[in-house]
Amino acid sequence: MKKKILAIVMSIVLVAGIVCAFAACGNEPANNGDAKASDLAYIKEKGTMVIGITDYAPMNYKDADGNWTGFDTEFAEAVCAKLGVKAEFFVLSDWDQKVNELNAKTIDVVWNGMTIRDDLKTSMSISNPYVVNAQVIVTKAENAEKYVDFESIKDAKIAVETGSAGEECVADCANVTAVAAQTDALLEVKSGAADVCVIDITMAEAMTGEGTSYEMLTKTGSLTEEEYGIGCRLGSDTCEEINKIMAELMADGTLDALAKKYELTLVK
Repeated sequence: MKKKILAIVMSIVLVAGIVCAFAACGNEPANNGDAKASDLAYIKEKGTMVIGITDYAPMNYKDADGNWTGFDTEFAEAVCAKLGVKAEFFVLSDWDQKVNELNAKTIDVVWNGMTIRDDLKTSMSISNPYVVNAQVIVTKAENAEKYVDFESIKDAKIAVETGSAGEECVADCANVTAVAAQTDALLEVKSGAADVCVIDITMAEAMTGEGTSYEMLTKTGSLTEEEYGIGCRLGSDTCEEINKIMAELMADGTLDALAKKYELTLVK
């Protein structure tokens, strides 16, 4: 008798489970309940897009009044205006931790002259490319003819930003010092602690040479050609929306004007 009662109870539970499953399917949202698909809604609901940056001219840097400016700053603000949210800038103390900061929701995007790399595509969704970049050698002016290509720097003391395309570029070199930011890499060369640094051409052109903060330094040879992209959480629909707005800003001339203002080359 007990066995029969148990069998009846189990049958009822099974049927109830099937009914609930079908009911749930009938109410399933179009995105199949994927939390990542609601990332854009999350940003819009809180009213801010927290943008991970470093102090990096001409992409993100502070003007004379202490306000953030630069190509990426103005680009991000234009996108946020179309989204109806406020752009909030968060300085990443360790560039190598950008993916972790995204996943922890400390920031919503990485928007700071980020080179598009295959390894990053596995840990974040990356926008369409928008600015042309390269990794270049920077050294003191008196060494400009000595350090011009990869072969000439193989045995030199090299400074790079940790987690950067520059670090990846010189991974096979023996004497490499990784520092927190590209500006720190410039300081290493300025102080004589390093013979050269490998940084983005956008920064090298903005911050070295006559009339700059590092006028005793100069860029020499290029080691790679690259493109910049905007990093979002992996699978986030924010990336698709940024691409859509980027296309609009390309079409209406906004990005052309910014590129001319900051002397950058857009990806066409």
